Amino acid sequence: MEAVSDSLRSTLKKDISQLYNKVNQEMYGLGVKKQKIEFLNNAVVIFSEHKRAPDLEALQHQYKELTIAADAALISEFKKRLKRDIQYHLSKDVHTVLKDFDPETEFACTVIYFKEDRL
Repeated sequence: MEAVSDSLRSTLKKDISQLYNKVNQEMYGLGVKKQKIEFLNNAVVIFSEHKRAPDLEALQHQYKELTIAADAALISEFKKRLKRDIQYHLSKDVHTVLKDFDPETEFACTVIYFKEDRL
């Protein structure tokens, strides 16, 4: 499959950025601070800076194990919603969404693997 044009890629980047931020707002009530999106063959990598949910931040020091478990559950739900929204709104088949978040720095990295050979 031939790679899409720069114009289509720019549109796809904007659309993915908006969906990512929308899901973040739905789940945490907060948008992302910064986002950088890169394409790599059939994958999109999103580097982002977040503002941690205040309730989890308040519990982080006294209940570390609880906040680790809550972060893992929230990340799992985020990935499901982002995959669903990309497939629905952008009509793109997604193999999987991977995400990691560092609560200390509030940085996250998300990888979206598409079923297409190249984006």
